[in-house]
Amino acid sequence: MQELAIIEAPSVLGLRPTGVQELPAALLDAGLLDRPGAVRAGRVEPPAYTPGRDPDTGVLNSAGIAEYSVRLADAVAGVLDTGRFPVVLGGDCSILLGALLALKRRGRHGLLFLDGHSDFYQPEAEPVGEAASMDLALATGRGPRPLADLEDRGPLVRDEDVVAFGFRDATEAAVFGMQPLPPSLYAIDFDGVRATGAATAAREAVDRLTGVPGPGYWIHLDVDVLDDAVMPAVDYRLPGGLSWAELEQVLHTALADERATGIDVTIFNPRLDPDGSIAARLAQCLNRGLSARTPVQG
Repeated sequence: MQELAIIEAPSVLGLRPTGVQELPAALLDAGLLDRPGAVRAGRVEPPAYTPGRDPDTGVLNSAGIAEYSVRLADAVAGVLDTGRFPVVLGGDCSILLGALLALKRRGRHGLLFLDGHSDFYQPEAEPVGEAASMDLALATGRGPRPLADLEDRGPLVRDEDVVAFGFRDATEAAVFGMQPLPPSLYAIDFDGVRATGAATAAREAVDRLTGVPGPGYWIHLDVDVLDDAVMPAVDYRLPGGLSWAELEQVLHTALADERATGIDVTIFNPRLDPDGSIAARLAQCLNRGLSARTPVQG
């Protein structure tokens, strides 16, 4: 068993302040990690939001995201130093950079990227400059240097150490001219997950990640990987997606492996869930997945 440590990371610097910043409070109020062995490890507040693109990078809040990533990395590192398992509650997907920076300081590691979008935009193709659509590209060293080379450490994760899982945005990406995922980055899109089954696809992903040299792998969860029919409380909706049961299978498989190092949860917008029912179901799903990490003792 391993204690879970909750870090609140309510940054919307990579998106818009439409409500995603309220994710930590909503999920904690809904009972996420309300169990023995879970501790609060602090809250990392973001700097002020700037609505215009940075003229040098073409990205919204690029300086703020770079600064925030370092502070979030320090918080994640502090949890890892205690031997606990960090659970980072965003916020938008740009918080992934801080989590991966904490691991990059320790060496090579892998990334399981669970997202309905592949998030591989370059600034010139992203319609409004949101880093939340670029986080996987930035993490693999593609994009403006202030964000793609944090602390002069180069790519936070290597292409061959990533599994992108469950994305279904190929049509949209082609319309906007997003750069393609490189062949060296292993990808299992939504159709691929459905073709083999979620449990089999998750096992395949974890098998690849456990072959990566280094201390382990991080799990990134953007909740829009879920079917839009059950997860409409996101800002950029796409038809289709994983069922609750499928996501629970994937999380349980990924979290049960001892080399899983931490997880972040992003993009759920409580303002689009006025009765709190989606937050309650999401908290239940996450708790079931995380039970693989810290089994409840009877």
